Amino acid sequence: MIQHPPFPYEPNESEMEKASNSYLMSLIAIMVGMPMPIVNLLATGIFFMGNRRGGYFTRWHCTQAMLSQITIFLVNAGAVGWTIYIFFGAGELSNYYVAYLITAFLINLVEFIMTIYTAVKTRRGVHVEWWFWGPMTHAICRK
Repeated sequence: MIQHPPFPYEPNESEMEKASNSYLMSLIAIMVGMPMPIVNLLATGIFFMGNRRGGYFTRWHCTQAMLSQITIFLVNAGAVGWTIYIFFGAGELSNYYVAYLITAFLINLVEFIMTIYTAVKTRRGVHVEWWFWGPMTHAICRK
């Protein structure tokens, strides 16, 4: 799920801190706007835009954090939308809905744990690639 391949160069202290902060943005945003999935995406997106011209290590990890938040946003938006649909009486509580909520919860839990782990490791200068978003980040983020 998480890999530690070597990085092309040794990042400096500033790059390690910014890379770690890119993951922490989503964790802080969870505390602020838990029921609204757009808050995490906005917080990570603002940090991404502010650091897109930084060092490669920082840009790479900001991009990976942004890609993961886009995925989580889509999962959470589906859960919130379906819940509102049911709440206003247009839909009914079904096994599919409960299964989706459980799946969304598990996806969020795994992403939360991976985010904390990655924030700690990148702060120490260790390059961490996530199994799904790492290859996508390599395709997007150039040296």
